[in-house]
Amino acid sequence: MDRLVKAEAKEVEVVFSKRQKCSSTFKLTNLMHTMSVAVSLTTTNPSLFSINKPFSIIPPLSSSSYTLHLTHPSDQPPLSDPPDAVTVRTSMLPTGKAPADHLRRLFSKPGPHLFRDAVLTISLVGPHVAEFLISQTPQSRNHFTKAISACTKPQLTGLLKRALECGSPDAVVADLLQAGADAAAESLMPLAVRAGSLRAVKLLEASGCGINETVLHEAAAANRTDAMEFLAERYGEELEFDAADSEGRTAIHVAAREGHVRVIEFCVSMGGNPNLADWKGWTPLHYAAWGGHVEAVECLLECSDVKGARDREGRTAFSVAAERHAHSQVRRRLVDLLRWGDALMRAARVDDVHGVKKCLGEGARVNGRDQNGWSPLHWASFKGRIKSVKVLLDHGAEVDTVDDAGYTPLHCAAQAGHLQVALLLISHGASQVNLKSFPNVAALNFQNHFSLHPSSNTLA
Repeated sequence: MDRLVKAEAKEVEVVFSKRQKCSSTFKLTNLMHTMSVAVSLTTTNPSLFSINKPFSIIPPLSSSSYTLHLTHPSDQPPLSDPPDAVTVRTSMLPTGKAPADHLRRLFSKPGPHLFRDAVLTISLVGPHVAEFLISQTPQSRNHFTKAISACTKPQLTGLLKRALECGSPDAVVADLLQAGADAAAESLMPLAVRAGSLRAVKLLEASGCGINETVLHEAAAANRTDAMEFLAERYGEELEFDAADSEGRTAIHVAAREGHVRVIEFCVSMGGNPNLADWKGWTPLHYAAWGGHVEAVECLLECSDVKGARDREGRTAFSVAAERHAHSQVRRRLVDLLRWGDALMRAARVDDVHGVKKCLGEGARVNGRDQNGWSPLHWASFKGRIKSVKVLLDHGAEVDTVDDAGYTPLHCAAQAGHLQVALLLISHGASQVNLKSFPNVAALNFQNHFSLHPSSNTLA
């Protein structure tokens, strides 16, 4: 015979609660048909766990219940690896009766009369244990799966939310979903996106998780275009790229605030409007300028038309940039993009040569573009401002740069009939390709001029 009693289970599960007395009951059954059995119960960590009946007697074919107590309540579960355990030792007791001192002496003497019937693992389980493990790095997978086995569905759902907030490994999210956490109970998708785990996003979507109006905001803040692409593919029209948060900001506002250019470009490509203003009147350009994100400012200037938009306090994007970056190294670049670029365009249009030189001296881009793709050279050529054309060319203006419609400065000069400007551009290498097809009588007259005066392609 290798054992005298049988344990009801191989482990003792203790539902742990913070700062509370915790206990668990387990049962042992005497397998002997005619003889009582003496039982001794010890724990591997007596300072943490105690048993109400360390010595007892079980009559033949009877059962007895025992209670394991966590001795000291605490904020954290006293987990150990390997886990603590209860050792069950037994001895046959022909008399069926014995005082406690006799039992103590009986089990203090080793020998063939003693049996080691079982070692019962002590498992700390429940939501408090699982929550503690979620906060740890790294987590013990065995402890965690055991802990959540004693959790209800609402508890599992709450733990799933906590795991996503903590950025827990994908395996933790998968374990909770497999155990019964309800991904559809509330929109957990923004938490998964914020945590930066595309795998968690996919796990939630596969489990029926829905989305809300802030999911794209979280993706924008985290610079996760991969999550945006996945959500757009899975949720389709349900995903609104112009959805606003409680302050009227869209995902493009958030991306601009953080300087995430790829997110801005993706949102715009999906139909997001970069011109929208939030409740305080700030456009994405305001946010990019305030944050000093030069590349985001450049991106928004190309895809939006709100450089002059004012907030509720009358401030443009340039105003907030000047306010925030008065002594910053990015100030000159922002000034170029948001102020001197416009000033250069205006000076070129009215042939303010001094203004053109001042803007260029302040750092304005000679080949900067407006919302239609026109450079300062386009404007000066179209208006026939030959002095400004000369200054711009001397400062490196690209003579064959094209606007959004494919027109070069030479096209603009020809369309407006400014022959001398056209000749100046050609003398600087402007291409005459496709000029014949330009839809304007002046352009045809211009072409005829070269047919009659082939040597007039230079200026005296």
